[in-house]
Amino acid sequence: MYSSSPTSMTANGSDTKKQRLDESPPSRVLHIRKLPNEVSETEVIALGLPFGKVTNILMLKGKNQAFLELGTEEAAITMVNYYTAVTPQVRNTPVFIQYSNHKELKTDSALNQRAQAVLQAVSAVQDGSSPSSDPGVLDLAPPPSPVLRIIIDNMFYPVTLDVLQQIFSKFGTVMKIITFTKNNQFQALLQFSDPVNAQQAKLSLDGQNIYNSCCTLRIDFSKLVNLNVKYNNDKSRDYTRPDLPTGDGESANKDHSLLGTPSGALASYSSGGGYSNSLSLSQGGGAISPLSAAAAAAAAAGRVALSGSGVSGVLLASNLNEEMVTPQSIFTLFGVYGDVQRVKILYNKKDSALIQLSDGNQAQLAMSHLNGQKVFGKVMRVTLSKHQTVALPREGLDDQLLTKDFSGSPLHRFKKPGSKNFQNIFPPSATLHLSNVRDGVGEDDLRLLFSNSGGTVKAFKFFQDRKMALIQMTSVEEAIQTLMELHNYDMGGNHHLKVSFSKSTI
Repeated sequence: MYSSSPTSMTANGSDTKKQRLDESPPSRVLHIRKLPNEVSETEVIALGLPFGKVTNILMLKGKNQAFLELGTEEAAITMVNYYTAVTPQVRNTPVFIQYSNHKELKTDSALNQRAQAVLQAVSAVQDGSSPSSDPGVLDLAPPPSPVLRIIIDNMFYPVTLDVLQQIFSKFGTVMKIITFTKNNQFQALLQFSDPVNAQQAKLSLDGQNIYNSCCTLRIDFSKLVNLNVKYNNDKSRDYTRPDLPTGDGESANKDHSLLGTPSGALASYSSGGGYSNSLSLSQGGGAISPLSAAAAAAAAAGRVALSGSGVSGVLLASNLNEEMVTPQSIFTLFGVYGDVQRVKILYNKKDSALIQLSDGNQAQLAMSHLNGQKVFGKVMRVTLSKHQTVALPREGLDDQLLTKDFSGSPLHRFKKPGSKNFQNIFPPSATLHLSNVRDGVGEDDLRLLFSNSGGTVKAFKFFQDRKMALIQMTSVEEAIQTLMELHNYDMGGNHHLKVSFSKSTI
């Protein structure tokens, strides 16, 4: 997406007229392009907030562009280098950031009044004072609490306490985190050492996705001003008290005394137990960008260990169409969400099957996407099994071939760490994404292939290179059926068709 060096950064493609900017030396003024329509000043300022003080902004709304001035050239260099490695996004749209030829911004305050008011308010928050801007333009009161309440919407992938700590610590010292489930939603209370850091994190992260197109952060200030953490485990952590016992994760989650008391003065804060207050931009060690999903892709589909969570990697699928399903078709469908190791159709109950995936995260992911889906005319039920593994039958005892071991299968989508497949996990949909299409295979061939699998093709679209395509069936059920039948279909010449669900429509 970028051609980049430590001192310059421009977009490729249709922007050849900008080529002269390739040689632009570092400047504390940054030029931001390809912004979405109706973008707000606050959203643009939020791009720069984690890197230091934002001192000026100029919005060019008609051109979908903006200029952002940071307090120092070092801050601007850090920001450009960071966004070279991690695609910056505003409202889920990639934007382009490069050094400007301007060394500072001179803005006409009359023409740029709103932007200046927003900037003044944000600066006041950064400085810890109250904004003196016209409250009619932007009401940004001083932060009421160092504690944020975080709700994760659209949670397709597990989000752990460690993931939250990595994201939020970019804005200051995270002292304590408590996670819990309320109204079937994953929520967290997170305490910074300073209310100003909480305000900056809320401004930058509210509405952002942790992973591609999902796990959206909804952030508010909590009425609590101090969290009382009793245990350091998967559910809660006090980073200032490494000596706390691990306790029992379950009881820690249910103990409401953990949540402290809403009344009372702000507690006096320690230095955060030696945790650095500076912004770490290291891309190593699994650091996760607050503004992009790509860096977190591997963590998303089960590379973040839920240590000690005790979630089995085995699922029980029931209410299956026993005339139609086979271990192979179950492997293909559940393999969209994880690496299936073994499948056993139950001998005495052939409308049910046990499916063993690589780990508990993949099992939860498959269950959340597939439970309640219609497969071969019946609504499938998927639950976590009490079994830890699927046992293989003794040799010669499985005469009906109801059990199959797929542990050595070359068709596992997630075996390779950092694979692109981690970024392309979507719920079942009527539109399928096809890849590895053989040269010379045309639209008519593919329409015929998918029609013959028992579905009706509503729409079709080739990608530019004709190695990939989108094909839309009339229903999600049809799409599931054709995926089960045609994923890994041999097109000849060592070309096996790859089929997955798409988030796009045609």
